[in-house]
Amino acid sequence: MTDNNRPLDVVILAAGQGTRMKSALPKVLHPVAGRPMVAWAVKSAKDLGARQVVVVTGHGAEKVEAALADSGVTFARQDQQLGTGHAFLCGVDALSGQGQQADVLVLYGDTPLLRTQTLQALIDDHRTRNSALTILSGELEDATGYGRIIRDDTGAVERIVEQKDASEAEKAVREFNSGVYVMDARAPELARQITNDNKAGEYYLTDLLGLYRAQGAQAGAFKLTDADEVLGANDRQGLADLGAILRRRINREHMAAGVTLQAPETIFIEDTVSLGRDVTIEPGVILRGQTQVADRVVVGAYSVVTDSVLAEGAIIKAHSVLEGASVGAGSDVGPFARLRPGTQLGAGVHIGNFVETKNARLDAGVKAGHLAYLGDVTIGAETNVGAGTIVANFDGVNKHQSTVGAGVFIGSNTTLIAPRVVGDAAFVAAGSAVHEDVPEGAMAVARGKQRNIEGWSRRYWGGLREKVQVKLPWLAGWLDRQG
Repeated sequence: MTDNNRPLDVVILAAGQGTRMKSALPKVLHPVAGRPMVAWAVKSAKDLGARQVVVVTGHGAEKVEAALADSGVTFARQDQQLGTGHAFLCGVDALSGQGQQADVLVLYGDTPLLRTQTLQALIDDHRTRNSALTILSGELEDATGYGRIIRDDTGAVERIVEQKDASEAEKAVREFNSGVYVMDARAPELARQITNDNKAGEYYLTDLLGLYRAQGAQAGAFKLTDADEVLGANDRQGLADLGAILRRRINREHMAAGVTLQAPETIFIEDTVSLGRDVTIEPGVILRGQTQVADRVVVGAYSVVTDSVLAEGAIIKAHSVLEGASVGAGSDVGPFARLRPGTQLGAGVHIGNFVETKNARLDAGVKAGHLAYLGDVTIGAETNVGAGTIVANFDGVNKHQSTVGAGVFIGSNTTLIAPRVVGDAAFVAAGSAVHEDVPEGAMAVARGKQRNIEGWSRRYWGGLREKVQVKLPWLAGWLDRQG
């Protein structure tokens, strides 16, 4: 009788060194479309509802385990690289073995293209056919490098032959072994019977097929419709190829859900990003991390948005950079603006070109049109921040917080020397260096008295006449006219 409700345990093999990456970072931690490669396998296991997930680590184990520390998986160490069969045993030894017997799914830490839907179809086929072991296979015109699936006259899977052991006839077989398997609860015990009696002296997981068949158990293969799903990455070129495929896949899914991507081949959207409906993304945009984009947002060309929240109807103009920022509904940012971590913009805020914010809260309707630095500051509703305004928040050791009230008018080229408080409805005259608090409704003027020194330019430039004559011909003529 078929039991389609058995629990599922997943073992992810991620112990390889990946020497061709030429990197201090373990191969499985190289990111693709927003996740380390191994995290894609963990995500699939979780999406499948796995009861237990064990990640087998080896090379760079500490780094891999640290990267996945919050993912709810169990780790098993493969201290010696003795083959896939040995790695699998390390993994199943870490399974708790408690409760109902489970099917065991084997995945790899370097195949991020494998879809959860494909794995679910593999499991469903395995259970529907009441198989003991089911291999995920595929077909290629040239399967060089892969083990081949050899079937008997009835079409049943008879054996798997590795490339180096295959005859010429077997090398011509197009059906290949992906290395992904789903097996019944006998797998851990049978795996202990695998030997290393082969040229490489390794324990091959493929030997499980023969062990199952020796028990008279049914084994089969579920064929992929898209062989690219099991592509791995062994070097930087392979990593780039996987990234390109995943980006196309992610972009197609967003467009199908109602997002306009004006030049999708130029747009990078990580898998962890969420987008609402009727969002428009212009060419060259990069969206990273836990970014959340609500309905009807526009992100302008060549902007980079990381770990930020963009509320409904917000507009991010070209070449803006946002990191850890929150942009309120109907606000507009840029072009060429930079919102650093801790920035919170209320509804209808305007941040113009070459404005930088950091750890700043700007309430509804605040306007900072151009050329300003607003750091460690809270600014009340409808305040206008003039061009060239600087919040001088750092004394060389500590950052200091300032507060600007609502309805304040700050003139151009103002410096607020933190910590400062500017009251509601206050005015600050242009060119002021504000070093005292400003009461509500007051006008602050903090600049030196102007003094004009007659003839100063003629005396100054006259002392540099030889250089002026070579580099500044108009000024040289002016000096000559002064006599």
